[in-house]
Amino acid sequence: MNDFVIRTASRSDAEGVAAVLQELVAAGKRSKSSDVDFAASHYITHPDQIVCTVALDAGSRVLGFQSLKRAVGGNPYGAPVGWGVIGTHIRPSAARRGIGRALFQNTLTVARASGIPAIDATISASNAEGLAYYDAIGFVDYRQHGGAVSKAFAVSNQPRGCAAG
Repeated sequence: MNDFVIRTASRSDAEGVAAVLQELVAAGKRSKSSDVDFAASHYITHPDQIVCTVALDAGSRVLGFQSLKRAVGGNPYGAPVGWGVIGTHIRPSAARRGIGRALFQNTLTVARASGIPAIDATISASNAEGLAYYDAIGFVDYRQHGGAVSKAFAVSNQPRGCAAG
């Protein structure tokens, strides 16, 4: 049994999402913005947002979150227009508890309902943990560029993904 709860994020979760990002910065696993305004505008209320899901402990502390946006023209990842673009962020102190897998089950349900054909995950080539996570949940490499690896998950009613292209 999980010791966390999964639910859709709301604007009131921005502080907790920022705290996750800040813990990642402190651990040397992130160098991008991590303030509350960035967390809200980039992950929770972004106009291309399909869903942002949070994992909460018993005290309602955000342990991690997963964002799924619709890829639009000119997106920073170069993902095909109409695909989903996913980002997963787990506190280092909450790692290896199944949070990422649980978040993805919710995200995948929403992705299927949204009708997107595939999901892009673009990860730094030096992020071994991130690459391994996406491999483990069924994403496959489809391109490499600028020090990053882009992985794809074909959205279907099947439990595992495969390359979409």
